[in-house]
Amino acid sequence: MATVDDCDVTMDPEMEILSDEELEREAESFKEQGNAYYIKKDYSEAFNYYTKAIDMCPKNASYYGNRAATLMMLSRHREALEDSQQAVRLDDTFMKGHLREGKCHLSLGNAMAASRCFHRVLELEPDNSQAQQEVKNADSVLEYEKMAEIGFEKHDFRMVVFCMDRALESASACHRFKVLKAECLAMLGRYPEAQSVASDILRMDATNGDALYVRGLCLYYEDCIDKAVQFFVQALRMAPDHEKARLACRNAKALKAKKEDGNKAFKDGNYDAAYELYSEALTIDPNNIKTNAKLFCNRGTVGSKLKKIDQAIEDCTKAVKLDETYIKAYLRRAQCYMDKEEYDEAVRDYEKVYQTEKTKEHKHLLKNAQLELKKSKRKDYYKVLGVDKDATEDEIKKAYRKRALMHHPDRHSSASAEIQKEEEKKFKEVGEAFTVLSDPKKKSRYDSGHDLEDDTGNMGADFDANNIFKAFFGGGGGQGYSFEANQSSGPGNFFFQFG
Repeated sequence: MATVDDCDVTMDPEMEILSDEELEREAESFKEQGNAYYIKKDYSEAFNYYTKAIDMCPKNASYYGNRAATLMMLSRHREALEDSQQAVRLDDTFMKGHLREGKCHLSLGNAMAASRCFHRVLELEPDNSQAQQEVKNADSVLEYEKMAEIGFEKHDFRMVVFCMDRALESASACHRFKVLKAECLAMLGRYPEAQSVASDILRMDATNGDALYVRGLCLYYEDCIDKAVQFFVQALRMAPDHEKARLACRNAKALKAKKEDGNKAFKDGNYDAAYELYSEALTIDPNNIKTNAKLFCNRGTVGSKLKKIDQAIEDCTKAVKLDETYIKAYLRRAQCYMDKEEYDEAVRDYEKVYQTEKTKEHKHLLKNAQLELKKSKRKDYYKVLGVDKDATEDEIKKAYRKRALMHHPDRHSSASAEIQKEEEKKFKEVGEAFTVLSDPKKKSRYDSGHDLEDDTGNMGADFDANNIFKAFFGGGGGQGYSFEANQSSGPGNFFFQFG
């Protein structure tokens, strides 16, 4: 049997072991080609050739440094950081390696580590202007971090966004800063911007729990609770200890359940229970502006059903303060103002609605409110007679009889001049009211808001209430009437007597 030693094996020329010098020459050739591609800004090819150079000579610090520079141009900062660290491990005096390591740390948001690297560069080269500037940049990032932390604690989210924007000018690859900015944008109600920042992070890192949380937060604050819960659950899968995601998920589920319970109670006609449930829901998360606006409007609707009109108006006002575009809240408040006969306020709300949504229904509501406002500025003849607007002809007659006798000037002949003048005025108003409301045509025109002074002589300055009184009580037909004092009852007491 032949042994291995007896085998005549022909070596592949490419498999021949190169000497160290040959390896170095080959590696240097790859490096030069990498440099050429780097100059052309073809960073992917430059990366490939620097990698070949490293494979040939894995102990050469400059090759790692060059590949780190290429990776930085490709925005692959974490890989660039690893190459930079390897470079300075191989050569602690490699100034460019320390500088690149610092830049990677700073881009990734680790300003403290970056500052240490830049100071090491200055130890090696005290006059290095680039390192001096980078030290200032790192210090600025640290300062903006501190300001942002204070701002977040104070709920000054605009300040946090400002600080993160400034910090990201130097720390462009820092997901932590981007997530904090996105979270604060969500808290400010700038949901599309927040979503955009979070989505950018997830494109680069689909497992980023913070970005998933922010996506969920935006959906939660836009009242898309079911979708929000899905993102919170996904964030907790990626980061089981994510306390913010856990709390938001719990709040979202509680808010949805309480709101649905309130809606059910309302549909069942259990208004007291609905009012309490909506009130409880409003305590769950004060930051959820859109959902809370709906809850305030819902509670306002319940309040109006319970005849708590002032409370209903207050709730609707809170709703529109939270969401100025919430048409339903304006409509509900306007109706409440109509119920209170505060037509000026109702018209303002309906005008706001119609400017936003020019529908036939909204136009009709506005015109109706404007009509009621116009009517409210005239004398309210129904109030003058003390009857409802749907009073019958007999009720109107009875009311006139009572009020006319009550305010007749003869009844107050012994009163002071001031009282006599006031009673005479009321007597005239009662006559005017009866003249209009007892005439079907005039009543119809009055109810529809038309001015009556222009088309009836009775309503002008020559209007005589006594003629109406005489006609009603039959005085014009020969039946006498008079007010006589009842001496036993004291001054000011009269009785009406037909002749």
